[in-house]
Amino acid sequence: MRFSPEVLLIATSMVMTIGGATIKTLVFPTESSTSYVELVPQKALNIRAFTLCMRLATELTGEREIILFAYRTGNYDELNVWREIDGRLSFYLSGAGVFFQVPEVGALHTHLCLTWDSSSGAAAVFMDGRKSLTKIYQKGHAIRSGGKVILGQDPDVYLGDFDSKQSFVGEIYDVNMWDSVLPENTIQDLVSGKRVPRGNVLDWETTEIKIHGNVQVINHEL
Repeated sequence: MRFSPEVLLIATSMVMTIGGATIKTLVFPTESSTSYVELVPQKALNIRAFTLCMRLATELTGEREIILFAYRTGNYDELNVWREIDGRLSFYLSGAGVFFQVPEVGALHTHLCLTWDSSSGAAAVFMDGRKSLTKIYQKGHAIRSGGKVILGQDPDVYLGDFDSKQSFVGEIYDVNMWDSVLPENTIQDLVSGKRVPRGNVLDWETTEIKIHGNVQVINHEL
């Protein structure tokens, strides 16, 4: 069976489990303004809290922004995650962002989680299970539904106007999202590969993945 080089649908992606498993990894080999991956959420992103986790690696260095995750509706960047020019990690909810001075993401695989709760405004980053300080950000805000979840590009308009100098280059996988803030010990279990309740917004095992352009899907054993 032949697939279009522009769009490839992947029905399932196994995540890490104790005892080993096969996992699908997305490799973005070069800078691009056309290559990206769309993740189809299992529920509408009309949410007031989240935990977003992924595993990633990149060799991009120097003064360059890197988009790590983007969710955009027609008029707003509802949730964008960045490695900033100065190496800080940040995320933006429909406006100014919140920034974290943490070890810079590099060529070694990093397990990254971000958490946010609207009721308190509490926001934090976890890198390989280690938690940053808590910052207060966008208290009372709500993320709106009706958008697209994108890996690899920053859509400045709805699913378009990509900039290659902001694109992700590297490897990303195990992207999971919950509409609540997970306990710290659950995030640590994720890092070590233990089974936890699957993401109810994005679940790497079952979320539909649509690939556009030059993105390679690699299967490897854990």
